[in-house]
Amino acid sequence: MKKPFGKAGSIALAAVMSATLLLSACTSGGGAGTQATDKPADPAATASSKEKIDGGEITTAYLSEPQGFIRFWATTTTSSEMIELVFSTLYRFDEKQNIVPDLAVGQPQFSDNKLEMTVKIRNDAKFTDGKPVTADDVVFTYNIPINPEYKGPRKAPFTKVTKVEKVDDTTVKFTFSEPNAGYIDMMIYNILPQHLLKDVAIKDMEKSAFFKQPVGSGAYKLEEWKQGQYLRFVRNENYYGGKPSVEKVTAKIIPDANAMMAQLQTGEINVIAVPADNLQAIEQFAKTSGKIKLQKGIGTGQYQFVAWNLTNPLFQDKKVRQALTMAIDRQGIVDNVAEGQGKLVNSQTSPSYWNFTDNVPKFPYDPEKAKKLLEEAGWKDSDGDGILDKNGQKFEFEMQTVQGNKVREKAVTVIQQQLKKVGVSVQPRVVEGSAFTKNWSGKNFVALFHGWSISGDPNPKSIWHSSMVEGGSNYITYNNPEVDKLIDEDLRTFDLNKRKELLGKIDALIAEDQPYTFLYSPTVTMAYPSNLEGFNPARDNLKEVQKWYFTK
Repeated sequence: MKKPFGKAGSIALAAVMSATLLLSACTSGGGAGTQATDKPADPAATASSKEKIDGGEITTAYLSEPQGFIRFWATTTTSSEMIELVFSTLYRFDEKQNIVPDLAVGQPQFSDNKLEMTVKIRNDAKFTDGKPVTADDVVFTYNIPINPEYKGPRKAPFTKVTKVEKVDDTTVKFTFSEPNAGYIDMMIYNILPQHLLKDVAIKDMEKSAFFKQPVGSGAYKLEEWKQGQYLRFVRNENYYGGKPSVEKVTAKIIPDANAMMAQLQTGEINVIAVPADNLQAIEQFAKTSGKIKLQKGIGTGQYQFVAWNLTNPLFQDKKVRQALTMAIDRQGIVDNVAEGQGKLVNSQTSPSYWNFTDNVPKFPYDPEKAKKLLEEAGWKDSDGDGILDKNGQKFEFEMQTVQGNKVREKAVTVIQQQLKKVGVSVQPRVVEGSAFTKNWSGKNFVALFHGWSISGDPNPKSIWHSSMVEGGSNYITYNNPEVDKLIDEDLRTFDLNKRKELLGKIDALIAEDQPYTFLYSPTVTMAYPSNLEGFNPARDNLKEVQKWYFTK
């Protein structure tokens, strides 16, 4: 899960609207009838009497461009969504974070000592250049992250893998140095064509032409990428899962959420996650126009947070971080900025996960107690200017957030006002999407408002283990030896009850440390064309788009 898209493997930066990282959109037809519902409906029942159309176009929109098409180097949800269109994986996650076969046949099989895992793959998959997908491609793919030359951000899920080898054309065997309960996070990486990449050095793959011009075996293939404007995908007519009904998917790059909502109303976009600050207007549009229907209350594996760069002296005292959390009215942000579309979280596990516990240290809104904690940590307003200082240093810093996400932009302003009341000066800075990602992953920040979109196994190694400061997603440089120990023990444990106990201890320790100010887990409202069917009402964005279809 925590991945994310276990933290150990499928993590993605939630950089878009208040709910998810991505904003999906569509373009193909109006239709009649409008639906706004908080409860998932049975798509088969509602669509049974409608005539299916072969074709149509979905237009999707994102704040920033994908990084590229090899998941070992891609960390944003935008990238993951685009990769999932073009590539197949051994397994995919369903809405309950179980792995379901994609290229694989059945579930992985383990040896008695859990040190060997065998996966069978189907024999009818082909890359879009006509070459078959075989065990050789799987072995080639999985030898990338275990190679010493690999320096990318997705190392964590593979640290216990010692060997990946071909048994026969449809069988691959993974060997582990010790039992690895987080193995499912390895299963969702896009299978790469050996025949096109075998001569490319691992260190050069993210700079190769393939990174921007992919050849996969998924439901769609990239037709055109016009930098800064859009990516257009066309269906793979020979997709082993069956030719998709929807002919085209276009992903626009629109660095402003309000502009996206304007295009939703003009029909230039017709499938998209609706941000909280636009929800009321879009609900009215759905009722009056009859062009779209809304699916509300979709749960996510996401959480929003304020990250503190722990290499900065301002944030190295735990009392200070706890005080900062207590100075922020998190419920007020949910109610008044996110329009109620979210649930408070107090640690790093999303409420949608089987191991979620709220039995962790909590730091509720209490500005007066926050002031006392800051004073205990040595921060006082010695010169009467309203800003705390210590040893000649003012308690002032910059807080970044991504451009175009109006909910986050507004939330940062609210946080600025609230922290000012306890003597802390914050300068908000709104940063363009790709630059924001570079600042975040390059540790070029003091504080920022951001979010994780998480799926897969709940072990949080990629984000919170000290070994992941370099080559992982521990961008704030968090280091707690006890957390490291528990993370490692959890990864060796296959008993779910024992894992829940261990993961609960991890959550409690991280909550006590407050390396992030944990804010809330968003819920999503998706807008779809009124004549679109086949989407899973429990899933957001473009998930399972190959099952969608338009009707007359």
